[in-house]
Amino acid sequence: MLIKPNRKVDGFIKKAKQWKEEYERLRSMLISFEELEEDIKWMHPCYTLEGKNIVLMHGFKDYCALLFHKGALLKDPQGILIQQTENVQAARQIRFTSAEEIIEMKPILEAYIQEAIEVEKAGLKVELKKTEEYPVPDELQQKFGEMPELKTAFEKLTPGRQRAYILYISKAKQAKTRESRVEKYVQHILDGKGMNDE
Repeated sequence: MLIKPNRKVDGFIKKAKQWKEEYERLRSMLISFEELEEDIKWMHPCYTLEGKNIVLMHGFKDYCALLFHKGALLKDPQGILIQQTENVQAARQIRFTSAEEIIEMKPILEAYIQEAIEVEKAGLKVELKKTEEYPVPDELQQKFGEMPELKTAFEKLTPGRQRAYILYISKAKQAKTRESRVEKYVQHILDGKGMNDE
């Protein structure tokens, strides 16, 4: 039995300028898993088990993909799961550039989806790296030394906001760029705001 298709997903596929056929193929496979529910989350079709995210379908310029929310826990015997960036801890993608690929990989994809469902049913969790395990860039440490109130304000931020600042500043290859990134957000941090808060 197929799960009940969600009209919002019909709309998502209808409006897609790219990857329409690929989305349709992935969707027909995903809705064959009767335990899953279909919804739209983060503006993309998302398949859940008892409210927990299992897999998301999304597209980019060069590929479309299935994103497994706990992909890091899947066995990946085919070696096809991709970690989008080094800072993504739990999720993994399987990427496609054509509907033919999806057709050829159908049995493999179904096995991965089934395993993702089993991982969720077993209550397995990805051990996430804690914010305090990320090294604070020297330029930010230096600013903390100059402005103790900045360090206090930073420590009051949520772990996610702290991590966003640490990663953004650390990504700059040159010290000068890291310094300017610190300067840019001093007031934001003092105001208790995250990078993207108004």
